[in-house]
Amino acid sequence: MRLSPGSLLARMTLAPVVAVAAWSLVAFPLLCLGVLTPLTGLLLGAPAVVAALALVPRLAPPVDDTPWWPTALVVLVAVAFAAVQLAYHSEQLVIRRDAASYAQYTAWIADNGFLPIPQRRELIAGDDPALTYDSLAYYQVDEVVWPQFLAGAPLVYAVGFWIAGLDGMVLVPPVVGALGVLTFAGLTARLVGARWAPLAALVLAVCLPQQWVSRSTYSEPVAQVLLLGGLVLAYDALTRQERGRSSAGRVLAAAAGLALGLGLLVRIDVLRDLLPVVGFVGLLLLARRREAVPMAAGLAVGVGYGLVAGFGLSRPYLDYLSDSLNPLLILSAAVVAATAAAVLALWRRGVPRLDRPSWLPAAFAVLVVVATAGLALRPLLITQRGHGNAITANYIGQVQQIEGLAVDPDRTYEEMSLNWVGWYVGPAAVLLATLGVALLARRTALLRDPKWALPLMVLVWTVATTLLRPAITPDHPWASRRLVTLVLPAFVLFAVYFLAWADRRLRDRSARWPTWLRPAAAALGAVALLAPTAATATGIMTYRMDVGSIAATERTCAEIPDNASVLIVEPNTASKFMQLVRGMCGVPTAYVDPPDPPTVRRLVAEVHARGRDAVLAADRAEALEPYLPPGVDPTHPFDVHTEQDPSTLMEPPSGAWRFNGDLWIAVIPER
Repeated sequence: MRLSPGSLLARMTLAPVVAVAAWSLVAFPLLCLGVLTPLTGLLLGAPAVVAALALVPRLAPPVDDTPWWPTALVVLVAVAFAAVQLAYHSEQLVIRRDAASYAQYTAWIADNGFLPIPQRRELIAGDDPALTYDSLAYYQVDEVVWPQFLAGAPLVYAVGFWIAGLDGMVLVPPVVGALGVLTFAGLTARLVGARWAPLAALVLAVCLPQQWVSRSTYSEPVAQVLLLGGLVLAYDALTRQERGRSSAGRVLAAAAGLALGLGLLVRIDVLRDLLPVVGFVGLLLLARRREAVPMAAGLAVGVGYGLVAGFGLSRPYLDYLSDSLNPLLILSAAVVAATAAAVLALWRRGVPRLDRPSWLPAAFAVLVVVATAGLALRPLLITQRGHGNAITANYIGQVQQIEGLAVDPDRTYEEMSLNWVGWYVGPAAVLLATLGVALLARRTALLRDPKWALPLMVLVWTVATTLLRPAITPDHPWASRRLVTLVLPAFVLFAVYFLAWADRRLRDRSARWPTWLRPAAAALGAVALLAPTAATATGIMTYRMDVGSIAATERTCAEIPDNASVLIVEPNTASKFMQLVRGMCGVPTAYVDPPDPPTVRRLVAEVHARGRDAVLAADRAEALEPYLPPGVDPTHPFDVHTEQDPSTLMEPPSGAWRFNGDLWIAVIPER
């Protein structure tokens, strides 16, 4: 049967979240059991994805009043986005920041199928106290090493590794980023209207942070698909119920809860974003909606996956975050308890009325405007300080010197968070989004737009908490990561909503205005959103980061004997390269501390005594010279000098910095 444009748009924008959720649901237990392999992925994961895609999207109700052209334009925007990001994809493998950490995580589980990572110290020098095994984003715990982050994104990127190795792995994020744009278009089509979906998708696709994170193995693209897709599924679930398909609505509701909960499998801070979902489930229970229990069950399963991933496979990372995570866990438990108590207390009375007293809806709208004004004025009133991390403070001081700013290493720049949004989507988007949220807050309180209830709760809460405390090293584009998953999509969505509302008002009153005014106003609004967004994006969107790293890694692994044990004798090299050598080259690796000649010679003898080849590594040839016997010369297999992301503090990023990646090795023969 031929699909209508509305059905096609609804199904194709639902497919990304269904596929990612189904794969995660199967792949994560395989990783926990230590049997995540291409074969088990093909035999168990692939059928789950195919079955989910065959069942769930067909339950989605069609997007009303959809001609063919919005559907075609949405596809065009998503395909164009993917093509550009594929052309400019990065090759971040040397760990300085999170993208390379996720890449190493992905390569390990794709190649080995289990966690934790064994140190294999018995193949180097046993329990010698001069050896350490931790590095940036990788924690030494007893005789194993645990990766820093959660498993959700590496599980998705591992599929690319299985298909085409490292080259395939780095091509997956651009595709996932494009699926995020497609999913966002589906959410806009449902909430605002299909004719406005191409504009919203285009603004998000052009936006610098959306492009930037989609070029590297960051977690945000996967989280974006799950969270925005969860909102789409929830909308469809409630719409299906209203159209008399209660069983379909319950299936979609369970899928919505699962997708939203699985966001926690990708990023631990998603726990904060899920708090409004708990309250919304409580409202569904009070409204006697049949979708409440399936959504709650799906949410519980997804959150359970995330908690196991965090406390089971990333516990050292969560311990590191304990100062901020523990209060969030307490708050989450309190929200669940308060929601349960409220449902019990209000069970007979039903959903509380927000339109009583009559002034309350207008007060919500005023509160939105006042809160945004407060965020806008914050840089004029306060300067926030206190990273709580000496390394971060030192780096910020260096960037301040480079930019010619007053050196204030403790400054967090958190007061500028709304300015960041203005950099990336323009001041017009901030203004229009504020008006859109104010309007929606009033209309939702008056029960005129119930379909907006969950998106409004989740997005407003996330925007407010993120902008109040971004909690990230504030150089850009790095700090823009905090805005990618939900904050920038929220501003674009609410801005487009206000444009659509204004367009309807002009249409309804067309007799009072010239006929050209309505299309002119729509075009002006589109330009106001697109022009500043595109202008900022041109700053750094024409380079590829760390190009040549894959080839250099392959050269390095080829030069290290299969029977080698690697001793790194320089601390900066150990931080950046240890997991690359250990994981991608598959040889036991450790850092020598202290790296003095007698200690290194003793450890080399220990390696030889185990019948293995000893390899020394550092980032400079001269760093190896004190340890080399006569006739042994170091080689330079990892020799990458290319471009990397800049770091800016007081203006949008523009232009690349240089990246110098060097690894020298020397194979020490046994005498």
